This record gives sequence, C-alpha cells and structure tokens, in this order.
Amino acid sequence: MKEFNIAIIGATGIVGQEFIKILEQRTLPIASVQLLTSDHSSGAKLFFNHQKLEVAEVKPEVFRNVDIAFFFAGAEISRRLAPVAVEAESMVIDNSAAFGRDTTVPLVVPEVNPEDIKWHKGIIASPNAPTIQMAVALYPLHKVNPIKRIVVSTYQAVSSSGGVALQELTNQVKLVLEGRRICPHVYSHQIAFNVLPEVDVFLDSGYTEEEQRIVEETRRVLHADDVAISATCVRVPVYFGHSESVNVEFSSPITPGEARKILAEAPGVRILDDPTVSFYPQPWAASGSNHVFVGRIRKDISHPNGLVMWIVADNLRKGAALNAVQIAEAGIERGWIGLNKRLAGL
Repeated sequence: MKEFNIAIIGATGIVGQEFIKILEQRTLPIASVQLLTSDHSSGAKLFFNHQKLEVAEVKPEVFRNVDIAFFFAGAEISRRLAPVAVEAESMVIDNSAAFGRDTTVPLVVPEVNPEDIKWHKGIIASPNAPTIQMAVALYPLHKVNPIKRIVVSTYQAVSSSGGVALQELTNQVKLVLEGRRICPHVYSHQIAFNVLPEVDVFLDSGYTEEEQRIVEETRRVLHADDVAISATCVRVPVYFGHSESVNVEFSSPITPGEARKILAEAPGVRILDDPTVSFYPQPWAASGSNHVFVGRIRKDISHPNGLVMWIVADNLRKGAALNAVQIAEAGIERGWIGLNKRLAGL
C-alpha cells in the first residue's frame, strides 16, 4: 500500500492537536509526519504515535517533501501558502474559510458529496463545523424527500474561537463567582453565564459572516442551490460541542418516524430521541465523539411538510479535524488523491 508524507500546518492549535489524536486512531497510510506552525510556537514538541516530534516553522520549501498538507492555521495562512503547496505538487486539504466560496475548489463532507473530491485541482476545502453537522443529518432525508427550506439556529461552543477563548471562559466564570469585574477580550461582551447572538462579523444584510457562510456552504455541499436557508448563530458558554435547532420544510409530508428510520441507517449519524426520559443529544455528551447526534425529531406544527430536530456534534472532531481526515481517506480509497509525483519520481 502507498504511504503518504503528511504535513500539519497549525499543529499546535486546538484543532491541530485534535487532528493529531484522530490521525493516530485512523488507518490513513502514513510514511512520515511534519508538524508545522506559522506562529511563535515553533520549537515546541508534540507526540505522534509515541514519538516526540519538534514543531517547525512552515516555509515554502517544506512542501517539496509533502504528499498531503492539512491546513488548520486560518484563512490568511491558507490563502498565502496553499497555492505554494500546490505548486510543489502537494495535495492541500484546508479547514479555513479561505476557499469556501471558490467554486473551483471542492467543498466536501464525505458522508454527503465525496464524488466532488474527484475534480479537485490540488485543493479541497472542508466546510465550517455548523455546516458539516447539519449536512450529515439532513442529506439522508434530502435524498428521499427533497428539502425546500431550512431555518437553523446554532448554539456554538467557544472552542471554535481557539484556545484563548477556552481560557477566557474559564477566567470569566471564576471572576463572576468571585463577584469581580470582567473585561472581555475575545468576544464583544462577557461570555460566562451569557449568550451572544454574534458569531463572526456583521454584514450589511444584518446577518453575520458565519450565518452567510452556513447558507452558501450548505447549498454547495447538498448540490441544492434552490434551497432557501436562514441561519442565526449564537455563541454559548460551552467548551466543546455545537448544537443546532433546525426547522426543515420538505417537498412532501414526512413523519418523525420515517425520518428516524432513514437516519438510523445514515453514515455518521446517531439518534438519541426519547423525550419521555429526557434522552436527547447534548454537547457535553457529544464531546470526544465522531458522530453527529440527532434528537427531538418532531412534526413542525406550523407547516404540513415540516420537521423540527436538534443536532449536536463535537465541533473540533467531526466539525473540523475528523472531516479533514475523512476527505483524505475517501480520496485515497477512490484513487483521487495520490502521491506527490515530484517526490515519487514520476
């Protein structure tokens, strides 16, 4: 079996570190791993498969020896270095927002649209976490009964803002309990014991960039440009795990029972749905899991063709690191992602 030289850009960030854990658990054929960073954390040492590896600064020349480069360092770094990697004949799988709107770059959730990997030109993009978990849950239903409209409200954990946000939540909780004054840094307002209907910057439309991104990415992943979508994204004082309240209008009526039966057989989905015993998805319980959890599936009493459901997933795993690994696995399995020809001497 072919083995691949892997580079992880942004290895010291919380998504990069989660990616390393997942890579150890999966069966991706690996010849070597380079841990890279774009910031001051070069020189740090991290473990991979019981070996201590030094984190190096990412420079253009490193891509000459790389088959697949996984980018977890933010859009600015991806825009600058992904084309350099492609020029060196490395395959790029990008986790940032850099290429989400670029229709020449496949945007992939492997349970939904793996066939899009085939037409890549050196870069494959992974959607943002709210898009991924909603697409995994809705696509099996969409195949059976095409979706006409989605209204989603997200409840997003602070970990998607990085390690500094995790620390800020911890610090603020301590200050509140001690009755001391809070001066927020990561977010516009206090996040401890609070919710903020502001994820990313506001646009002229009144929606935020995150909300607009969910609309555009969901349409691209589902191959459904005509689906009407409206999103409201809320930051909540939760460390890990995004939750979503989703109202879906289908082309024809569908019962909760029919939806549960379809989702029970869907890849990557787990149903937790028995409200009589308070059994439903929770971000605390979903943390550390690779699955997308769906519960509280019920008839939308405001529309004859509607369902309402509650969707939860670990935003660092399926919402980021795991999806990137699955893209590579799917591409390699189908022969759409190969070795660096220059490195292989082809």
